[in-house]
Amino acid sequence: MIAPNPDPNQEPDQALDWQGQPVQCGSCRHQSLLQEDGCKKGQRCVQDRLGQRIDRFFAKNPGLADHYLNHPYFEVRTLAARHASPFRLPPLLTDSEPEVRAMAALRLPLQRIEPLATDPERRVRVAVASRLHGRALLGMLSDEDYYVRLVVVRRLPPELLPLAISDIEPEVRQWVARRLPNERLCGMVKDKAPMVRVAVAERLPEAQLHLMADDPDIRVRFAVTERAPVEMLPQLLEDQEEAIRELAWARLAEARAARSDKS
Repeated sequence: MIAPNPDPNQEPDQALDWQGQPVQCGSCRHQSLLQEDGCKKGQRCVQDRLGQRIDRFFAKNPGLADHYLNHPYFEVRTLAARHASPFRLPPLLTDSEPEVRAMAALRLPLQRIEPLATDPERRVRVAVASRLHGRALLGMLSDEDYYVRLVVVRRLPPELLPLAISDIEPEVRQWVARRLPNERLCGMVKDKAPMVRVAVAERLPEAQLHLMADDPDIRVRFAVTERAPVEMLPQLLEDQEEAIRELAWARLAEARAARSDKS
């Protein structure tokens, strides 16, 4: 059962539990913690339905987290898993709620979480991809969800990124362009997405920037003009866009001034 959406403006004395009922300190088994400042209604309470208040309770009382891994409210199980002993977490890998499985995946040893690389829920696979390494991480490059693949390309060794150059999602290819070894960037100068080509132009070796001087997108040509070697700037003075021509002129003027100062 999922609790009703909490009111972000709720006052502390209106604290509700996960079933929408007022929190009752008098019947709580942790009543003794009130005197020890271990809990406080509306701020630090395991009965509350607000995650931040539950988390504060476990942060203050981590030794109690192990006892809440079977709580009926998924938020309590999730936050208890953040503070509980790792030895108690394996059963949570098959929890019915993805938030709980994701938290377990963030804390358990890598060999225990590899099976979750094919979990039906994206948020769980994202948690797994944020931790795996080597061949196990590489295997997630074929995930059906673009965000999972995005996490993978952010973490893969750069020398393996050519495997993702043809990913169907532009945002994934953009991250590939940001991390790909410079000598392999040439293979992305004709990418169909302008922002991917911008990322390429921002890193492509200067000697190869001429390959993008006639790109159809002004943003790409502007990135080229910002980095182009001086000998390439006269070619850019003929660009159809005034902004490109002005930048080329400004860079040429700076280069001439620098030469004059040296002489």
